[in-house]
Amino acid sequence: MRLSTLLIAALSGVASAAIESVVMKDRHFYTESGKPFFIRGVDYQPGGSAEFEKGHDPLSDINTCARDIYMFQQLGINTIRVYSVDPSLNHDECMTLLAQAGIYLVLDVNTPLQNQHLNNQEPWTTYNPWYLEHVFSVIEVFSGYANTLAFLCGNEVVFEKVSAKTSPNYIKAVVRDMKGYIERHVGRVIPVGYSNADDLNYRISLAKYLECGPEGYIDFFGVNSYQWCGHNTFEGSGYDKLVEDYSDMSIPIFFTEFGCNEVRPREWEEVDALYGNNMTGVFSGGLVYEYSQEANDYGLVDIAKNGQVKTRDDFMSLQKAYAALPKDIKVPSDVKLNKRPATCPPSDDPVFDHITANHTLPWTLGEDMIKKGVADKAKRGKFVTVSTRATNYNIVIDGKVVENKDVKMTVKTSDQKVLSPGGHGQNTGGWDGNTPAADSNTAKTGTETSAAAAVGGQKAIVGSLVAVAVAFGFL
Repeated sequence: MRLSTLLIAALSGVASAAIESVVMKDRHFYTESGKPFFIRGVDYQPGGSAEFEKGHDPLSDINTCARDIYMFQQLGINTIRVYSVDPSLNHDECMTLLAQAGIYLVLDVNTPLQNQHLNNQEPWTTYNPWYLEHVFSVIEVFSGYANTLAFLCGNEVVFEKVSAKTSPNYIKAVVRDMKGYIERHVGRVIPVGYSNADDLNYRISLAKYLECGPEGYIDFFGVNSYQWCGHNTFEGSGYDKLVEDYSDMSIPIFFTEFGCNEVRPREWEEVDALYGNNMTGVFSGGLVYEYSQEANDYGLVDIAKNGQVKTRDDFMSLQKAYAALPKDIKVPSDVKLNKRPATCPPSDDPVFDHITANHTLPWTLGEDMIKKGVADKAKRGKFVTVSTRATNYNIVIDGKVVENKDVKMTVKTSDQKVLSPGGHGQNTGGWDGNTPAADSNTAKTGTETSAAAAVGGQKAIVGSLVAVAVAFGFL
C-alpha cells in the first residue's frame, strides 16, 4: 500500500510549520519571520475573464485546483494572481491546498458582471452599494486565509484619455473603502494595490497619485509590462527606465503581468533581470501572463475540453528560467527608502500630466457595511482537510503522461493560528468614519473638469441610490 502524501511529508521532514502571512516593510515584502519575499508567479484565470460566470471560479473546484497546483509546483512558483471570483462559493479546499504547496494569492476584487466592477468612463454610475457589497464580500471570504497576500482594487481601469480624467479619484475611493473594511474586520493588514496598464502616459502620473495620502493610498503598485521581447538587454528593453521611473516610490512595485509573446518560443531572459541586482532594490518580482492558453495566445499550458492539461514550449522554458534563480534573493542594502504615505502634490503639478488628480474623493456609499461588516452575506474562509491531493484529469508534461499527480505538502495548515474577531486597528488610509462633505469646493481647472462633473453626476443620483439601497437592506 502506498503511503499517503501527508505521511510521506511528515517522515521526510518536507512539511514545515504553518504558512506565514506576508507583510510589507518599507518598499518590499517579507514573511512574518523577516525573510524577503519576492513574487515569482503566474496569472491564473482558465477560460479568461470573458468566460467568468456566477457559480464557478478558478478556486472553487478541488479537482481542477489539484491539477493546476501540481503544475504550479512543477513550474516552481510561489504566487498566483486570480482576476475574478464568486464570494458566494466555497474556496476552502483550493486555498488550503495552495497554502500547503507554499503558494500565495494576489486577488482582484472585481468581475465582469454587473455591479461587480467600475465603469471606467462613468465610474459614478457603478460606484454603488451593490458594488461595494461584492468587494467587501470578497475581502470577508479571502481574509480568512493566511496565504492571501494582497487584494487588487482594479486592473487597467485607466488606459485612455476619458478614463484618465474620470476614474482616478474613484479608484482611490475604492481603496479607501477596502482599507476601511480591513481595518475594522480583519485581524491583520492585507495590502491593497492597483494594476496599471502598460502605457507611458499613465505609468508615472497614476502611480504618484495613487501612492499619496492621507486616505485611499495604495500599499503597492502593479505594472503590466510587455516591453522585453525576445533576446534583449536591461537597457535595450527599457527595464532600466522602469527602475528609474519608480526609484523614488515609497511602496512595493511588482509586475502584475509580464511576458511579451511577439517572439516565440518565449525564452524568459527578463526573469534573470527582474530578480537580479539591477531591479530588486525597486521591484519585488512579478507574475507571468498567463497560465492557460486563451484567444490572445499567451498560455503556458493547453487545457482540453476533457480537463487534460498539456504543457507548451513556454512552460518548459519558464520552468528553466525560474529554476536558475538563486534560492534566496536579498533586498539590496542600499535600497532607497521614502516617507509613506507620500504627501500629495497640488492637482496641477506636472507630475500628474495626462490624468485628473482630484484629491477630493467621492463620499463612501458603504458606510454601514464598513461599520458592521458583511459576515451575514459572506462566510469567512478557513483552512480545512482537503478531500483530494491528486487530480483525476490527465497531465502531460513535455510530451509525457504524469502518473503520480499528488500535490506535495511543503507547509502545514493544521497549525494555522486563528485571528481574533475584529480589525487590526491600524490606520492604513481607510475610511475614518467621517463622511466627506458632498459640496466640497474642488478647483475646476484644466484637466479637473471631467472629474468635477463626475462628482456632480454622483450628487444627482445618490439620493435614489441610497433610497433603493435602504429598501434592499444594503444601508
